[in-house]
Amino acid sequence: MHSPEATGAQVATVVDFFRDADAASDSPLLWSLTHQPQITHALSGLFHGNAALVQLRVWVFLQLASQGDAQLPRETIDEMFHALRPEALETVLKRFRDVGLLVWDESLRIYTLPPIAQRVAAMLAPLASETVPDADDDSAELAALLGQVVGANQLGAVDAGQVRLLHAQLARLHGEFADAIASGSEFRLREARKRYDRAATLIDRASETITAIISNSHGHVVLERAARGMGQAQSKLLAMASQFNRALQQMDRQRVTLGTTGITSTDVKRWLQSAPGLHRLIDGAIGCTTSLATLAQHELLDVVEAEFERDRPAPLQDEALPASQEAPEGSLKAVALPVELTDLNTLLAGWVGDGEEAGVHAVADALLGSNPADTRYAQVAYRAQLMPLLGDPQAEVLPGATGAFARQPWRVQWLATQKRIRHPQVELLSQGTLVPVGALPTEPSEPAKETHTHG
Repeated sequence: MHSPEATGAQVATVVDFFRDADAASDSPLLWSLTHQPQITHALSGLFHGNAALVQLRVWVFLQLASQGDAQLPRETIDEMFHALRPEALETVLKRFRDVGLLVWDESLRIYTLPPIAQRVAAMLAPLASETVPDADDDSAELAALLGQVVGANQLGAVDAGQVRLLHAQLARLHGEFADAIASGSEFRLREARKRYDRAATLIDRASETITAIISNSHGHVVLERAARGMGQAQSKLLAMASQFNRALQQMDRQRVTLGTTGITSTDVKRWLQSAPGLHRLIDGAIGCTTSLATLAQHELLDVVEAEFERDRPAPLQDEALPASQEAPEGSLKAVALPVELTDLNTLLAGWVGDGEEAGVHAVADALLGSNPADTRYAQVAYRAQLMPLLGDPQAEVLPGATGAFARQPWRVQWLATQKRIRHPQVELLSQGTLVPVGALPTEPSEPAKETHTHG
């Protein structure tokens, strides 16, 4: 079998590494990389070779990129790198010319950095920091990612790729902190809490930018999905502060103080972790080893048999079915409707029975009833909700008081105004009229869709 590196010379494009060309075209990230061959070619030339050569090239390149002059004469470069051997410097500059990181003008004998070199220098900007982060300290990586996202947002050039990288870093931190909490190790927990505090401080400083990205990503589906995922990861990470507090409090409760010395079990554990040659502490502490005197075979068998009998499940017992019982007597009761519906039916039927078929009544008279002062707000609201049932085709076929109310020869016509009334529980009441069916016009107006009763 041949590795991809071994067969790289026989492959024309990156698509040739895939089993199916369609699978390669489905990745937006791979599509973006294949359409930026200058970047990948420059990075390949910069980082190809052993670690010493890579460090030399990166150092020379960052030194050149940090110069303030747009043009760099060869004499200036020789002065800048006078400590290097001439053949080493010439090899590095030739590599930069080959991959497009430097442009040489033979007539003027000057070097210039093309735009592609500026982009590569921006990628390598974290390497130019004077402080070297610890291997276990991920705050530098998080700060770099946050700086890219915040800066791109200020310039209005933030994209989904940057947001996804930050989301992945936050998710990794959450997983590492969760493992530290679940480990039960006090030292690991306290070290993780220091890292968490640094990460939380960075996220808190960039929280406004993260909120702005989420709120301004509407219309860009990929960016909006990435921004929402990053917001959820941020919330989950910031919510871990309470978990750290509970775990540390549990550790404090488990700490034991050795007598009146003031030395705790944590101090002893820390001393044991730092003390050299722990095996020498037991020199002379054990005079003789313990040995097993006698073992009786029949006693061992008795103990084993007893253990087997104790752990053996009890056999299932036959249980008779319960005796028959007579079913209790029951009754079917219908749900009683509120008395307000019956009273409203009686009131409307009375208006028709008085010979006032052509008369028009105010809705307020029906809502407040025959004793307006004694009517409660709940009764007025319930009657107002019943008014749309008048003349409803589906309700007219129902039996009982509801169907009788729907078959009443009245129709309600609401107005868009309200009237202030003197009532102990109702201040404003929507105005309207109850019109007999015979007095309605040929083309009835559209009934009101809402009923407003203000208490």
